[in-house]
Amino acid sequence: MNRVPEFEYTMITTTASDELGMPKSPGAINGGLPKRGVGLEHPVITIHVDSIEVSLKKVERLGGKIAAPKMPVGDMGYTAYFSDTEGNVVGLWQDAEM
Repeated sequence: MNRVPEFEYTMITTTASDELGMPKSPGAINGGLPKRGVGLEHPVITIHVDSIEVSLKKVERLGGKIAAPKMPVGDMGYTAYFSDTEGNVVGLWQDAEM
């Protein structure tokens, strides 16, 4: 585990990763744990998307609500959170432009 203190976030790796932190094995998952807060009191499933903006527009169009808008995560990428129509909080992840 690696800590990212400026974000109060702990990276968790479960498999070998490349230089960008991406799992080397297909289907393998790495992740992290943020400090509780900002309405995120439980583990959150996070989905990788090409565009958070496009995804949040679709979420709203389909009845979901934005829980936390797009925000940068260092130079790694961006995250946002939404509540689905049943109140479940789901995360979105967009990689930074390389």
